[in-house]
Amino acid sequence: MNVLSYNYDNYIFHIDVNSAFLSWSALKKLQEEPGSIDLRTIPSAVGGDVKTRHGIITAKSIPAKKYGIVTGEPVIKALQKCPKLVLVQSDFATYKKYSHAFIDILNKYSPRVQQVSVDEAYLDMTGMKSVYADLVTPDMPFPICVADKIKNEIRDTLGFTVNVGISDNKLLAKMASDFTKPDKIHTLFPDEIEKKMWPLPIGDLYGCGKATAERLINIGIRTIGDAANSDLSMLSHILGENIGNYIYYSANGYGSNVVSVEYEEAKSYSNETTLSSDLTANNYDTDIIPVLKYLSESVSKRLRRDNVFGRTVTVSVKTTDFKRHSCQMQLENSIDDADKLFIYSKELADKMLLGPDGLFMKGENVRLVGVGLSKLDDGSYRQLSLFDASFNNSNNDERTKRLNKMADEINLKFGKDTIKKGRV
Repeated sequence: MNVLSYNYDNYIFHIDVNSAFLSWSALKKLQEEPGSIDLRTIPSAVGGDVKTRHGIITAKSIPAKKYGIVTGEPVIKALQKCPKLVLVQSDFATYKKYSHAFIDILNKYSPRVQQVSVDEAYLDMTGMKSVYADLVTPDMPFPICVADKIKNEIRDTLGFTVNVGISDNKLLAKMASDFTKPDKIHTLFPDEIEKKMWPLPIGDLYGCGKATAERLINIGIRTIGDAANSDLSMLSHILGENIGNYIYYSANGYGSNVVSVEYEEAKSYSNETTLSSDLTANNYDTDIIPVLKYLSESVSKRLRRDNVFGRTVTVSVKTTDFKRHSCQMQLENSIDDADKLFIYSKELADKMLLGPDGLFMKGENVRLVGVGLSKLDDGSYRQLSLFDASFNNSNNDERTKRLNKMADEINLKFGKDTIKKGRV
């Protein structure tokens, strides 16, 4: 570092695990198979059905990224880009273990840690310069010295790498952590915005979606600097007031410096994915099913893991104009089963997209799909349906719950789809 000192009122870190799911799957494989190849060093990805090679990519290695493989695209498409791509199955138990260990280390360095996902968090280091005075050297001033110690401890003790972005607000810290990877520290303070952030493509601005970026490019705004130096009223007219304001002020480096440490018990379980290509009326029938099945299974696994049921099913989508739409269904009995969740979510998606007043009828296309369950309970008050009663299946729910748990445990130990659900 050439800069010998920093003098700002606030110091915010954004710490992001490099290729988290892929890295954590790689570590587990190395532990179970000593001497095996490190998945992080080859084109590899997490997601889909490893045996049938169907489904969606949920994480990829840095070498895989060089082939143009992106999160959310179908496995088949990724394999067309890289026929030798190594696929591994998702392993949420392993991800949870490493995530907890990651956050435990961060909590050692600051009393104000805001975890925003399993693999990223903000740290407020404001007012802590004196606490870490012994780490400061002429070449490693505060707060760089603390970031370096955190980064190295995670790498040396847990075996995976992180990027650390540093600024005086969360937006700029997040942008900084997305600079060159892996295992890097980057700063993006206000006086560095013009040099480091403004030359970047407008699509690299955090919170600027693909559709918004395309609209801006079409009017000649190609870089973040172009947006920062454009007319606010013009942006608001083209993008709408909310999005226009966000793009303008974010491009100029304005963001919150509040790191919240308050956590609430989950009120819902959900998952969503950005699609590699837009969902339209023409490809809906073929493309929606694998997406909803993947999301339903992901939500169901977390519900069963936590012994939670939900009674309100929600399907949400984001259209290419950056607007979010959702549709809900209230169930008589709460569920945690992936098959049931898929059936209900498909019904909601059909209604929202294909119905007489559906989004496709209005000429909209979809870039993101989400599935969720809310109105949670522990299953104690689930009622016996007439169908169950007529066939004397009063113990079916409990039996199904036990079978699902057993299947999860077997699949976790021996591999996905060792046990498959079916009908006789």
